[in-house]
Amino acid sequence: MIVRQLQNEEKTIRRVVSPDGNWESTRLLLKDDKMGFSFHITTIYAGSDFRMHYQNHFESVYCISGEGEIETLEDGKKYSITPGTLYNLDKHDPHILRAFKELKLACVFNPPVTGKEVHNADGAYELLEEMITD
Repeated sequence: MIVRQLQNEEKTIRRVVSPDGNWESTRLLLKDDKMGFSFHITTIYAGSDFRMHYQNHFESVYCISGEGEIETLEDGKKYSITPGTLYNLDKHDPHILRAFKELKLACVFNPPVTGKEVHNADGAYELLEEMITD
């Protein structure tokens, strides 16, 4: 059994802060945990607005608190994000995420991330070699 407390993990290398200071994410489960997915609690700071396109991962996101929107770039549709909203990037959807008020999100990635990933120029996580060979 794996048991972790968010407040403890926020004090470890599992807490990742974006280089641009728009978000932070505490990775409670990673690939090495061998669960088949990774689980993160992510905070998107108010006023943040950025493009992402997870070309190599599926992501499911549940809003715990805050207010924002996600815009799908394929068709320009905008979806409100408020507490209780779940959105799923089931087609590797290119999107823009906007935080009107600080967003606290629970995120699941498949395949799981290792914790070493950073967003590339397209807003995606690369598949690291260790993920491909395992």
